[in-house]
Amino acid sequence: MELVVDDLSGPEIAAFLEAHIEEMKAVTPPQSKHALDLDGLRTSTVTFWTVLCEGSVVGCAAVKQLNDASGEVKSMRVAPSYRRSGVAALLLQHIIAESERMGLSRLYLETGSFEFFEPARRLYLKHGFQYCSPFADYREDPNSVFMTRVL
Repeated sequence: MELVVDDLSGPEIAAFLEAHIEEMKAVTPPQSKHALDLDGLRTSTVTFWTVLCEGSVVGCAAVKQLNDASGEVKSMRVAPSYRRSGVAALLLQHIIAESERMGLSRLYLETGSFEFFEPARRLYLKHGFQYCSPFADYREDPNSVFMTRVL
């Protein structure tokens, strides 16, 4: 497996992210969907990584810099056929290390409160994230769970 910074220009990552958006629409009410589309990810405040296996996209994740000290984990997704194979842990460990390298002292994330998101919440807890209040522009939402980790 290869983990690379992605400029989001290729058709395969576009399709992978579109599948992510569609999956989120299927499991999350519209007012609680916070996944960024390609344009939302193509900003100077976002660093995006893709995991490739034999040339195919099998995972992705991003960090959106919120300010000089904190960032937000965004667009974390693993292809269904690669779930529970260690790709998500690889991505999360990379995000944590890169965020520290960038000089950030805290990471945040928002994920769903539904059963569908339970494996993601367990992964985040295993990697030192803790539940917290809404951050940045988020508001209390019964469909959302907010987490943070000091770096």
